[in-house]
Amino acid sequence: MVDQEREVMEAAMEAGHILLENGAEIFRVEETINRICRHYGIESSNAFVLSNGIFITSGSVMEESFAKVQHIPVSGSHLDRVAAVNQLSREVEEGRYTIEEVRGRLEEIRKMPGKTKKMQILGSGVGSGAFCYLYGGSLYDCGAAFLAGLILYVFVLYVSGPHLKKMMSGIAGGAVATAVCMVLWELGIGQNLDLMIIGSIIPLVPGVAFTNAIRDIADENYIAGTVRMTDALLVFFCIAMGVGMVYAVKQRLIIWF
Repeated sequence: MVDQEREVMEAAMEAGHILLENGAEIFRVEETINRICRHYGIESSNAFVLSNGIFITSGSVMEESFAKVQHIPVSGSHLDRVAAVNQLSREVEEGRYTIEEVRGRLEEIRKMPGKTKKMQILGSGVGSGAFCYLYGGSLYDCGAAFLAGLILYVFVLYVSGPHLKKMMSGIAGGAVATAVCMVLWELGIGQNLDLMIIGSIIPLVPGVAFTNAIRDIADENYIAGTVRMTDALLVFFCIAMGVGMVYAVKQRLIIWF
């Protein structure tokens, strides 16, 4: 019985870990942990979740004591894994799995492949062009933003991502996107430079993290919401810094020549 309870708590912790590291909201992580524990009969479980850590305990007169802490660094979002764990928790409530099967399913979810690099690069280009159009860009502007988005994500995947910290990656990405748009604009590909740049930097914007920060604050998870909001705002600032640096260099070149 003791081993069974420990297995349940370990599975609940693993589910919460997968959710949190892939961009889920705090309330969703806590809800999933509680669902799994309650279904398998552990009524004394308590989970305290922050933006980068999970504290989980259980124990009473009738139940064995259990306590565990896991540090989970702030990282990117993989919403397919979040959706898979969320669906698993509901299927657990329906009684479809034994606890051993839950652990196996969680391991499968953790190993779910992400999008290929080619798909990410193409998605960046399409997203950049589409957002440029939404902001009022012409078809030529969209085409230029599409090309800039492709080049930007090649840089992100092969240069800044593996070799630069998050803040430097944001600055470098904003600079690369702006520089590419300026070159295309000088070559006559595109008409509105500002709209081209706005569209091309969209793939760098941490929209999911910013939205989740607002939701966490609205759910009164102020610590987690503030941490995520600060992280997102720092990325925004770094992107803007990269764009501004390239504009400053361009103005200097105009003055010199």
